[in-house]
Amino acid sequence: MAIDKKYQVFVSSTYDDLREERQEVMQALLELDCITSGMELFPATNGDQWSLIQRVIDECDYYILILAGRYGSVGEEGISYTEMEYRYALEKNKPIIAFIHNNPGIIAAGKTEQCPDSKMKLNEFKSLAKQKMCKFWETPAELGSVVSRSLVRLIKDNPGVGWVRASLLPDEDTINELLNLRKKVEQLQKEIESLALKPPQSSEGLANGQDLFQIRYTFVSNSGSSTRKKHKRDFEVTWNTIFSVISPCMINEASEKNLKDVINDFIKIAQGKLISSERTFSKASLGLFSVDRETFETIIVQFRALGLVKKSDKARSVKDIGTYWMLTPYGDNLMTSLRAIKRNESL
Repeated sequence: MAIDKKYQVFVSSTYDDLREERQEVMQALLELDCITSGMELFPATNGDQWSLIQRVIDECDYYILILAGRYGSVGEEGISYTEMEYRYALEKNKPIIAFIHNNPGIIAAGKTEQCPDSKMKLNEFKSLAKQKMCKFWETPAELGSVVSRSLVRLIKDNPGVGWVRASLLPDEDTINELLNLRKKVEQLQKEIESLALKPPQSSEGLANGQDLFQIRYTFVSNSGSSTRKKHKRDFEVTWNTIFSVISPCMINEASEKNLKDVINDFIKIAQGKLISSERTFSKASLGLFSVDRETFETIIVQFRALGLVKKSDKARSVKDIGTYWMLTPYGDNLMTSLRAIKRNESL
């Protein structure tokens, strides 16, 4: 069950000239079940109260700035407390929306700055606020409406931490139980990862490693004067050698055709020169080395039974009906031990 959260919103503005506007904003925020905070709750007249304001902004999920015709009271740094709050919220990377009066010319003279220096600072402050998300308004009712719509969108785009009632939180016993369950899950995960690097118990007694396996294959000879002939042969090789040959192509995944091609190339290299040295084939060209189908299937089944390979579960087009194979963690580990070059070892 989802826990109902309340988001805390800091509302920053000058106060006396925006009483009605702030009331509309507070009403809009209450209708959204938000917790409101603002400078009017603790007028910043000294350092201790400024520290308190900073802590409240730190705890808030969102920050709202309202600008109209006044710059506001100026602190020791030469900027207004409203701008100090805004800059602090910027510094703390709080989600911010500024709401700026769209037509300063209609604001009553008693609610505007008369001092040229304050007017200049207000305009500079507005320019700064416009660099982040901002909306515009003219009447208190319009401000309340645009705040409501904008905050809903901001919450959706930037979900805050929020606050919940203590009665909705799990008790200490439940928390301890959840922590114990998490520890068990982590331990089981580690055990699963450890088992993935070991052969399955069902593979005990199966041929593997340095055990020999007979590879049956065919090849074609062409002496030039006679017709092409197909021949059957076989030779023995260890399971580790076979896996060392085919495993690299399965680091991502490989189709059965890819695996056959790799095995066929291996047979050609391992047997081609030997066959060419025989008197029967000394003057013939050899080609089309091909692993016997049953032999190939046995190789795949054996490596699957040994826990070294598995069918790939990657998504592919419906037209692709081929079978693809990839290494298991255990297979990847074995491949590395077989193929990695040891110190002072040449290729």
